[in-house]
Amino acid sequence: MAKQELTALRNLLRQADLILYTTPQLPENRTAACRELLASALAITGDLLKQSAMPVAAAVMGRKGGSTTARRHGPEHYRKMAARRKTHGGGRPPKESK
Repeated sequence: MAKQELTALRNLLRQADLILYTTPQLPENRTAACRELLASALAITGDLLKQSAMPVAAAVMGRKGGSTTARRHGPEHYRKMAARRKTHGGGRPPKESK
C-alpha cells in the first residue's frame, strides 16, 4: 500500500476509535472489544507506515559502493578498466587469424 493510503486508513481507524470512546457503552462489553480491535488495527497500520518509510533493499545494498568488487578483483582491475576507457578503439576486438 502507498503511504498516503496507509495514513488515510490510520486516520479512519482513529476516528472510529474516537466515536466509540464518546458513545455510551454497548451491552455485553462490545464497546471495549471494538476498541481493542481498533487498537490492534492502529498498531498494525503504524508498523506498516514505519516499514514503508524504510529505504529500498537495493539502496541499502548499494551503499557498499563497489567495495566487495574492489576486494575481489583488486586495484589492477580498475586500472585496466580505466585504460580501456581511455583507448578509443571501440567495438569488438578483431578475430585473431590462425
